[in-house]
Amino acid sequence: MPPWILDELTTVPPHRVFAGVDELHAGLRRIAERYPDISTLRRCGSSRQGDPLWCLTVDAPGPARPEALVFGLPHPNEPIGGLTALHLAERLCADPGLRDRLGHRWRIVDCADPDGLRLNEGWLRGPFTRAHYARHFYRPAGADQVEWTFPINHEDAYFDDAIPETQALMRLIDEHRPALVASLHNSELGGAYYWLSRPEPVLHPVLQAVPEHLGIPLDRGEPEAPDLVRLADAIYEATAFPEVYQRITERGGRWTFGGGSTTWYAGRWGALMLVSELPYWYDPRAADTSPAGIGYHEALAANAHAMGDAAELLGRTLAAVEPDLAAPAAPFWRAARFYAGVLAEAATTRLARSAESASQRPATVAEANSLALNVHEWRLRYGGVLLRALRGEAAVGNVRASVRGALSEVERRYGAWLDEDARTAQLEPIEIRRLVAVQYAATVAAAAHLAGTLDM
Repeated sequence: MPPWILDELTTVPPHRVFAGVDELHAGLRRIAERYPDISTLRRCGSSRQGDPLWCLTVDAPGPARPEALVFGLPHPNEPIGGLTALHLAERLCADPGLRDRLGHRWRIVDCADPDGLRLNEGWLRGPFTRAHYARHFYRPAGADQVEWTFPINHEDAYFDDAIPETQALMRLIDEHRPALVASLHNSELGGAYYWLSRPEPVLHPVLQAVPEHLGIPLDRGEPEAPDLVRLADAIYEATAFPEVYQRITERGGRWTFGGGSTTWYAGRWGALMLVSELPYWYDPRAADTSPAGIGYHEALAANAHAMGDAAELLGRTLAAVEPDLAAPAAPFWRAARFYAGVLAEAATTRLARSAESASQRPATVAEANSLALNVHEWRLRYGGVLLRALRGEAAVGNVRASVRGALSEVERRYGAWLDEDARTAQLEPIEIRRLVAVQYAATVAAAAHLAGTLDM
C-alpha cells in the first residue's frame, strides 16, 4: 500500500458503538460549523416519514474539480458507512494536503435511509452478539430500498417509482455528474469484498491490501450471485444494466426485479462506482481455499433445503395471519412478505444449480462455510423481521388466535435457530474502527487513483 494510505488508516478513531440517525446528523452539523470556509451543509431531500436528508459539500478555492458523491446507509442495516462518511468529511476539512491529493469536490450524505436506520437502532449500541443483532434487525422490502429503486427504461424493463430518498440521490447525481460514487455498504458474515463499475487494475491491489493489513480476510466464498464477473480476488464487476438485461434474456428469462441501482443510474455520467462490503463478524474460513471435504453440489443442496424450510415457515405464517392484521402496510410486514419470496426463490434456484454438471466438483472451505453461514444469516435476519412484525401486532392489542398462535410458533423456531447459530457459527465481532478504516481507505484510494496521485 502507498505510505500515505497507511498514514490515513491511523487517523480513524476507536468506536465502541455505531451511530444512529440523530448522532450522524449532529456529527455532520458539527463539521460544517467548525469548517465554514470550505464546507456547506444543506438539506438535499426528505425521507418518506419526513426526516431530513443532509449533504455536506467540501470544496477548496481554486480551479474546478471533478465531483465525488459518497453516501452512507444505502441499506439501513449497514451502519458502518455512517461513521465512514463522518470520518471522511472530518479528514477532508481538516487536511488541505489530503484535499489536494484527492483532487475532487465532495458531496457527502451521512444517511440515505433515516427511517430504516431508526428501525435498526435497537442493536447499534450493542451488545454485539448474534442474538441481540438479529432480534433488532430490519431491512426494507425491495420496493422500499434506496439502493434498488432507481428508474429503469431499457427495452421491456421499466421502473419509475423511485422513493423520495432515491430521488434525492438522483438529484445530486444529475446536478453534479460525479466522476466517483462511493456507496457505503456492508455485509454481515464472511470477509471483505468490493464492487467496481469497471476494471481499474492499478486500484485492485490497494483495495485487496487494506482489509488484509487490518486483519480482515478477503471473501473467497460463495458470491452474491453465481454469474458475477470477477475482476480480481474479492473484487466484482458492478455490470452495466444493458449487459445484465442481455444475460437474463439470453437465458430465456425476463427482468422482474423492479428498480435499478446507483451504479446503473450514475453510469450515465461515466462515474466510477465503488461499493465496499465489510462483515461485522470475523471468520478466518472466509479466505480458506483448501478443500472442504464435501462436494460443492452437496453444500448448495444443503443450503437450498434449509432455505426452503425457512421460506415455508414465513410463507405459512403470513398466509395464516394476513386476514387478521391490524397494520398490514407496516414496514415489517412489507419486508416479511418480500423476504419470504427471496428465501423461496433462493431455495429453488440453488437446488437446481446443485444438479448441474458445473456443481459436481469439490467445495473449498470458504465456499462450504459461506453457504452454511448464509442459512444462519438469512433465517435470523428475515425470521427476525417476521418476529418483530408479529410482536408489533401484539403490542397494539391484536390478540386474535391466528396472531397468538403464529407468534408462539415463530418464537420457538427462532429460538432454535439462535441456539444452532451459537453452537456452530464460532464468530467474533470485528472492532468497529477497523471496519470504518477499510471503507474510508478504499474511498480515498479510489479518488486518488482517478486523480493520478495514488502512488505519489
